[in-house]
This record gives sequence, structure tokens and C-alpha cells, in this order.
Amino acid sequence: MESQRPYFEAHVFCCTNRRPDGHRRGSCAAHGSEKLRDYMKARARELGFDGKVRINSAGCLDRCELGPTLVIYPEGVWYTYRSTADVDEILQTHLVEGRRVERLMLTADQRELRPEQQG
Repeated sequence: MESQRPYFEAHVFCCTNRRPDGHRRGSCAAHGSEKLRDYMKARARELGFDGKVRINSAGCLDRCELGPTLVIYPEGVWYTYRSTADVDEILQTHLVEGRRVERLMLTADQRELRPEQQG
């Protein structure tokens, strides 16, 4: 009998959308999302998430003004993140400890970053 790969426990979708420089909405890539996503993938491997958590690249998640942004499924929790420290906090607190990182969470109707989210 052939062994099936187990389903991932969580998927992290990181917006890496790139718009032209000066676009009125900006883009996550303009805020360094690609490098931060690469860092997140490396840290996830270091934390032993292989086969448990998948870090995905995503096109536009339509939250460009708040970028970079990511969403974690199956919970559907949205975050903004600006630094490797933010990435580490999301990985440790949300994915290891099972608690949300309130200061980085985005609400459904949020259109501007709160002061604690600005880096």
C-alpha cells in the first residue's frame, strides 16, 4: 500500500504582489514581502514545521495598503508584518503556541495600520 503524504496542519499565504513603483495602492513586494517570506520559510524549517506548516506565496490579497500581509489557514487570521522579528513572533506565538499576535492582526474592515503596526 502506498503511503500518502499527510495534510498540512496550517497554510500561511504571504502576499508577494508587485505593482509598478508609485502605484496609488502600493504593494506588499515594495515593503519587502519576498525577502520576509524567504526568511519565514527558512525559520519554519528550523522550527521543524516540515510536513506540518506550508509557507505559500500568494498573489494580491487585496490588503496592499497594509502590506506586507499574510493569512493563516484554517483559522483565516490576517497579519501585517514588517520585520524578521515580526515573522519570528507570528511563527512562535501563533503556530507553535496557538495564540494570536494581537498587535499584528488585521481586522476585516481595517484600511490603515494602527500605530503599533507601523515599523
